[in-house]
Amino acid sequence: MSLEEQLEITVTVNGERITRSVPVRQHLVDFLRTELGLTGSHIGCEHGICGACSVRVDGAVVRGCLMLAVQTDGSDVVTIEGLTESGEVADLQESFVERNALQCGYCTSGMLMTAADLLKGGKSAARDDIRVFLSGQYCRCTGYQTIIDAVEATLKGRGL
Repeated sequence: MSLEEQLEITVTVNGERITRSVPVRQHLVDFLRTELGLTGSHIGCEHGICGACSVRVDGAVVRGCLMLAVQTDGSDVVTIEGLTESGEVADLQESFVERNALQCGYCTSGMLMTAADLLKGGKSAARDDIRVFLSGQYCRCTGYQTIIDAVEATLKGRGL
């Protein structure tokens, strides 16, 4: 029985620089959850369709189930925990709670991560634009209406 090859990576996760030896075939979301204990990003479909595993890598929202941990060597990774700690999505999170835009919560981190990407653009967006922007995120509980309401309210609250 052979052991899977491992590589050492150095990556900045939520502002903290870390170095770890990781299996070359380990997905980023598995690395974040099992190696670093950052369980906010969820493993859903494992095909990049549902968006529950969404994280930022070097400023771009990516699917953590489609990216290998070794691909992040030298990168800056931000998880939902990092967005929460920085306060970047505090108003968005509050809006989600106020509008009951989360039910089981499984998709919420991916929804927040993607909505934060829309918000950081600093431009206003109509409801249809919000819906299209979030269309890569799958939710089985809410019917999306309250999620769109929450993002729209946050945009308005930021004067956009």
